[in-house]
Amino acid sequence: MNKEWSALNKAMQAQLRKKDTYKAGMDTLLCLRSQLMQTLVSLKEELHREEFNAIPFINADGYHSKTIAYSIWHIFRIEDIVAHTVINEDEQVFFAGNYQERIHSPIITTGNELIKQQIADFSRQLDLEELYAYIFEVRESTEKMLEQLSYDELKRKIPEERKRYLKSLNVISSDENASWLIDYWCNKDIRGLIQMPFSRHWIMHTEACLRIKNKIHS
Repeated sequence: MNKEWSALNKAMQAQLRKKDTYKAGMDTLLCLRSQLMQTLVSLKEELHREEFNAIPFINADGYHSKTIAYSIWHIFRIEDIVAHTVINEDEQVFFAGNYQERIHSPIITTGNELIKQQIADFSRQLDLEELYAYIFEVRESTEKMLEQLSYDELKRKIPEERKRYLKSLNVISSDENASWLIDYWCNKDIRGLIQMPFSRHWIMHTEACLRIKNKIHS
């Protein structure tokens, strides 16, 4: 893991555990997310559109076995779902902004159910400009929410009925590679969700994107 991102992530986790440092922890989290977003934006500036569909590690295990377009979609669909459906129980940016049509996506899910060539085929269909518009809007809406959270709210558990609501939206595939996400998220408290997916999840997929980029350009 990138040493600076790892250090920020570790510091943030420690700061969020104490009432007198949790505000500093939120600042550390926003700093980390800003660095990661800068990296994702740099990919758009450095790569040709078709390189976002490349899948050089197609038979590997791990986050780098995807495409860059898929990885970006996946990071922010998950964040949108968790921030708005799991935590806030309000409308996802994806639906409010009509992003399925704008991005030309054949799916509304996180994409966990897609494998190998399906991931490359999916990536080719996406409107990259609209995908980036989506990720900027998701990031902004999540960070507004995070900045308003009190220390006590970090310990708030997700109500059991939220699982049924989440299932009813069909944003998580029933495929075994995806269906576990509902229990995974809803069994965490808010602080746990800040770690996965609002920080560490970003790091892992952003590092995978850089690994894909380096392979393409090697």
